[in-house]
Amino acid sequence: MPIDPAVAGRELPPCTLAVDAGRLRFFAKAIGETDPVYTDLEAAKAAGHAELPVPPTFLFGIEFEQPDPFAWLADIGVDLRHLLHGEQSFTYHAVAHAGDTLVAHPRIADAYQKKGGALEFVVKETAVLQADGTPVADLKSVLVVRNPTVKS
Repeated sequence: MPIDPAVAGRELPPCTLAVDAGRLRFFAKAIGETDPVYTDLEAAKAAGHAELPVPPTFLFGIEFEQPDPFAWLADIGVDLRHLLHGEQSFTYHAVAHAGDTLVAHPRIADAYQKKGGALEFVVKETAVLQADGTPVADLKSVLVVRNPTVKS
């Protein structure tokens, strides 16, 4: 079933995450980050941070805190068996730290087709804010859906 371009502009449920230092250390280790500023509080303080800073790509994981983080895709008719990660980008406004509470506000920014409908694209933009509303980052992801019913 083709993705209806009318989904563009749809607001998705916000997601809140209390940032934990242990989780930041685990994430830094998982991505192979070797800068001690992300794992050692003393190194973070020496670099001017009050707490461990959030590693750059950590913010994309906020939305995975929901019970079913892919439900929004199913709601617009995407078969996850045909889903590919296309691209992601970040625009940072401030550094988040351990102890912060972050709120992600995602929305579907665009949906379009290429190759006669054989490839469908969903663009999701997410504003990440501190609990007080201070902007932290704007995230953008492009998902590619192969439509098996269309022969390219």
